[in-house]
Amino acid sequence: MINQEISIREAVIEDLPVLLQHEQGVVTSERPFDPTIRNSDVTYYDLNALMSNSRALVLVACDGEKIVATGYALEKPARHYLDHETFAYLGFMYTDPEYRGRGINGKIINGLQEWASSLGLAEIRLHVYSENEPAIRAYEKVGFKKHMIEMRLRTKS
Repeated sequence: MINQEISIREAVIEDLPVLLQHEQGVVTSERPFDPTIRNSDVTYYDLNALMSNSRALVLVACDGEKIVATGYALEKPARHYLDHETFAYLGFMYTDPEYRGRGINGKIINGLQEWASSLGLAEIRLHVYSENEPAIRAYEKVGFKKHMIEMRLRTKS
């Protein structure tokens, strides 16, 4: 049964087994959008490093004790020509499929946005595959705007 009261909290090291499962959920959900992701075991994040970094925040959404969504913000340097020196980069945005469409991702983003604001970071960015329309809609719902398209080309080697 899904609890209507979802709580958001900072991830702790004891959450790591579940976080690693969610990371694989991210990889699995992104494979259809990116033919260049290896078919072998893949990891995207150094979750230990993120959780111990004072310039990063990993949040989890919980239904009771069950972790149902994740996300992190990491302060990164901006390109030298932009009007800000650093920005918050969001990643590890994952919601358990049975909990999608309930605004949980928005709650995680709100928490990460508050953290970024508390550090004086005025800009928040993330990457999303251009064909991942459900994720794009979720990000637009909380105020993100499409900004740039990354393009790729395989060589004939």
